[in-house]
Parts: sequence; C-alpha cells; structure tokens
Amino acid sequence: MKSPTFKQIVNNNLASVLKRNNVRVIGKGTRPLFFTHGFGCDQNMWRYIYPSFEQDYKIVLIDHVGAGDSDLTAYSFDKYNTLDGYVEDILEVIDELQLSEVTFVGHSVSALMGILAAIRRPEVFCQLVLVSPSPSYINDGNYTGGFTRHQIDELLEALDDNHLGWSMTMAPVIMGNPDREDLREELANSFCRTDPAIARQFARTTFLSDKRDVIGETPVPSLILQCSNDIIAPVEVGMYMHEQIPASKLVILKATGHCPNLSAPAETISAIQAYLHAI
Repeated sequence: MKSPTFKQIVNNNLASVLKRNNVRVIGKGTRPLFFTHGFGCDQNMWRYIYPSFEQDYKIVLIDHVGAGDSDLTAYSFDKYNTLDGYVEDILEVIDELQLSEVTFVGHSVSALMGILAAIRRPEVFCQLVLVSPSPSYINDGNYTGGFTRHQIDELLEALDDNHLGWSMTMAPVIMGNPDREDLREELANSFCRTDPAIARQFARTTFLSDKRDVIGETPVPSLILQCSNDIIAPVEVGMYMHEQIPASKLVILKATGHCPNLSAPAETISAIQAYLHAI
C-alpha cells in the first residue's frame, strides 16, 4: 500500500477539521464573516441574518463540537471543560480555510470565544460583533451579571436532574418574546436535540466562566449588541463590556430576549450593517 502524499495528508486534515465543526462556506465576497452560535444552538440560528451579507462577504458557519451536525466523536470532556477548547477549534477552522481580516460574529457565550480568539491571534481578526454577550453571568459586588451564584447552581442542578424538562422550561425564559411561541418551541427543540451529558458540560462551561479580567485586552474594534430586556445578559452587562473593551461601540436594541438573531433579525442586520459600513 502506497504512503499518502503530503498533499493528501493536508487535504485529509482539512476535511477532518471542516467535518468536525460542520463548516459551511457560502457567499460571493472575499472578506470573511465568521458566525458562531451560543449554548444549546447551532449554525441554523443565523439563517435570518447571513443571507443579507452573502453578496459582499464570504460567509463561514460552524457548529461547535457537540452541537448541530458537528462530529460528536470529536467531543472531549477534557478539551471542552473550558472555553479554550472552543477557541482552539475556531482558530483551527480559520487556519484551515486560510482566512485573514476576519469579522467574527458571536452570539452569547460565543462572543467570549471570539474575544479570546482575537486576544490569542489578533493578526487574523479585523473586528468583532458581539451579540448578547456576557463576560460573567454571576453578580459580584458592583458587577451585575444577572444571577446570584445560588441561582446558577440551581439552574445547573435542574439541568442535571431533568434535561428535557429543563429545556422546555428555560427556552421561553431565554428566548423572551412571549408572543412568539414558534421561536420558543424551536429553541426548546434545539436544547432537546443536544446530548444531555454534553449539554450539562457546556452549560457549566458557559455559566461558570468569568472573563472580566481579560476583556479589556480585546485587540480589535468591537460592536456590542445588547437587547433592551434580556434576563440572561441584562443591559448593565453591555454597558460594563463597553466600558472595559477598547474601541467598542454599544448598541441597545429595541429587541427583547436573548436571541435577537431569531426574534428581531431585521434590527440585528441593520445594526451590523451600519457598523461594518462605518469601519
């Protein structure tokens, strides 16, 4: 049997990385717009947003390992015990696709992944779009994260005890918009599709992470999109991040809930377009 050539090895590695994160690349432009999703979701959560950018950008969509159509065999409880495991994946996808001047769009906890990735490799990013971000979900002194530590512990215990019940209960809380039953059901179904063990670990990685000490090191211009009424990431969180992140712009959306990419796509698109055109 002949040994694989160097080109074959490179191509196999590329296929492996892209398969691992179910990477999709679409669009007619050359500048990359890299979309990542939050806890319990997948790349489908951007379906109302990215079509507005396909004409001018190269759109990159991924599923975090353990979510959507990612390669579940690539999941490691050790690797994804912290946000760093997801950051490594993001940077590997960027390297495999040979991307530069990346505009990174991250929702919820993925916004923090984008900040960490940019701190580690500032040369490949040109700007960040942070949708409903939070550096820490736990109140601490004068910092308002939205929850007490006891509330977060209770939330995680409920997820441990009954994954499906937790999904059905929390989806309406996270989505907000009580008049949009279709979106609440979609989010609940997305939560339910996630492997319970992976969901439990990702929840802990998300809700127990505290990156307040590093967000001030964000090296590229950043847009912070915060909803006007979001239980998961209150307006105070957006104001805090704006104060801490150099070269940041804060936009408080009229949208409510934690997922404006689903509940208010037109407003979200308009805010992102205005920012990108101003840069």
